[in-house]
Amino acid sequence: MSRTEASRNMGGHAPSAAAGVPPAFVVIIAGMVAALHIGKIPPAIPVLRDALGVSLVEAGFLLSMVQMAGMLGGVFIGLAADGFGLRRSVLLGQGVLASASLAGAWATQPGELLVLRAIEGLGFLLVVLPVPSLIRQLVPPSRLALHLGLWGTYMATGTSLVLAGGPALMGVMGWQGLWGLLAMASAAVAAWLAVRVPSDHARRAAAGTPVGAAVAARARWGARLRATLGSAGPWRVAITFSMYSSQWLAVIGFLPSIYAQAGLSGQVAGLLTAFACLANVTGNVAAGRLLHRGVCARHLLYAGFLAMAATTFVAFSPLAAELPVARYLAVVLFSAIGGLIPATLFALAVHVAPDDDTVSTTVGWMQQCSSAGQFLGPPLVAWVAGAVGGWQWTWVITGLASLVGLVLSSRTRYQRA
Repeated sequence: MSRTEASRNMGGHAPSAAAGVPPAFVVIIAGMVAALHIGKIPPAIPVLRDALGVSLVEAGFLLSMVQMAGMLGGVFIGLAADGFGLRRSVLLGQGVLASASLAGAWATQPGELLVLRAIEGLGFLLVVLPVPSLIRQLVPPSRLALHLGLWGTYMATGTSLVLAGGPALMGVMGWQGLWGLLAMASAAVAAWLAVRVPSDHARRAAAGTPVGAAVAARARWGARLRATLGSAGPWRVAITFSMYSSQWLAVIGFLPSIYAQAGLSGQVAGLLTAFACLANVTGNVAAGRLLHRGVCARHLLYAGFLAMAATTFVAFSPLAAELPVARYLAVVLFSAIGGLIPATLFALAVHVAPDDDTVSTTVGWMQQCSSAGQFLGPPLVAWVAGAVGGWQWTWVITGLASLVGLVLSSRTRYQRA
């Protein structure tokens, strides 16, 4: 049975998904819950600096340490997810996130939090890497671009929710309470997913995939890895993603600290940052709809990177120092128009994967390069800010990342996702 026929047969109507929230939406929500763990650090940085004596550079590594697992082995985690089972991987990842976040609530030293953030990074990858492939199995091909556009919002939605609500929650229950609450959220969504999303065996049966073929696919780990890393497409989308994610996390991640230094309360700083983060959703959704209508993927990438370069200049350049409203609006546009990039790249990743068995591996390689950028981006921006005594040179770092992204985008061979 062909890929298209199998996808049509599944079409979001698998045996255990007869009613209620469609399984594709459940796995997207699972990704948003995983993103809550990524987004809990920015609003907590001022609190952690007071409670645990976290330095600015340590804060930068707290932002990026969650990317350690992805930076060191994203492609291998994706490879394992392809063989281990997509649904099983998401369930395991939520379990790791719940356990690490609960343990983090008892941390008393910055080093303990750093180690647990790395473990959370592993759980995060186990959740998000299989989702694009899982979505493709759960929805008809005609709606794949729309769903992948919605999937592209998972990071912005999850982080914006915790940015908006985190300061208020920490005011009531402390940062430890927030860590414990998010552990409960991961456990709850894991239980929901176990009920609503068909098992890997059930999906294979509905798609007409013989069990023996699935077992054989697990045995071809080396072949799938060689096929993925031997193709130009996965490399191109992976490095392009790193140019986007490194600057987005650096800018959004430090906004609460920047605004706190400007004298704003934690609640106001969190709300402003949450709105800027949530604006990213509009770009992702727009990209999904535009790709669905046949707009050239390359043009969407151009628009995203050009906008990110221009808006960070306005947001951080000394020339706009006396225009706080304009600077904030620039950050909002940075996030909103930049949101065209991740949805476009997720859609491209599904298409540039060498075959059906390498989608998660391709997404894993994309996440690995993205994680490397996110791991290095925030500490680099923090180091430059500390060296020059302010954030005024941030636009240079983000501008260089956008330039590399534009060059890579110009070489993409895939006009439509």
